[in-house]
Amino acid sequence: MKAVSGREFSRIIERHGWTLLRINGSHHIYGKTGSVVRLSIPIHGNRPLKFGLLRHLVKLAAIPESELN
Repeated sequence: MKAVSGREFSRIIERHGWTLLRINGSHHIYGKTGSVVRLSIPIHGNRPLKFGLLRHLVKLAAIPESELN
């Protein structure tokens, strides 16, 4: 899995049907209709997300890892 910034990851999940619900500081909160899952993505310029956080968000969003390559 390659390094992805928060801004790039937010674009990826928007293509998969997630919508921006609100912004709290530098964290963008996303939700999907019919799901109770909420994704909180830190947007800190173009700094890449840490590997553990990225893996957790990918798992919650049910996005295949091949989308990130």
